[in-house]
Amino acid sequence: MKTVAQLLKLKDEKNQKVHTISPDDMVLQALMDMAAKNVGALLVVKDGRVEGIISERDYARKLVLKGRSSVGTPVRDIMVSPVITVDTHQTVDTCLGIMSDKRLRHLPVVENGQLIGLLSIGDLVKEALAEQADLIRQLESYIRGE
Repeated sequence: MKTVAQLLKLKDEKNQKVHTISPDDMVLQALMDMAAKNVGALLVVKDGRVEGIISERDYARKLVLKGRSSVGTPVRDIMVSPVITVDTHQTVDTCLGIMSDKRLRHLPVVENGQLIGLLSIGDLVKEALAEQADLIRQLESYIRGE
C-alpha cells in the first residue's frame, strides 16, 4: 500500500498544483479562482498554514441561500474550519477511510504545520484501483504457476 509521500511524488511529476486563497480575500475572488483553475475547492492558507477550505458548496449554502453577497464577504466567514489533515506517512487506505468516515472530498497533507500537498478522493480511488489490479495480476500469475 502506497503512502501519501509516494502519491504526492507522483502528483508532483504531473505538475499538479495546490490551489490556495487567503482568509482575507473576498468570496468573489475565490469563485473566480475556482472557475479559472477548474476546481471545486480552494485551501485557505495563511503563512503556509492551512486555516480552512472553501468550496462551491460552501458558497451555495452559506451565501446564495442566505442572500449574502460574495463581493463583500471574506473567505474566512464561510470557510470550513478546522480542516482534517494527514501527514506523509499515512497510507492510501487510511486516507480513504478518513475521507469516507468524515465525508470529505479533499485531504490536505501537512508536515510540521506547513501545507505540502492536497489529495482528492479521485487521487485515492485511482491509486486504490491500481493497487487492486496489480494484486489481481500477481494472484493470477501465482495460480498459473508463473
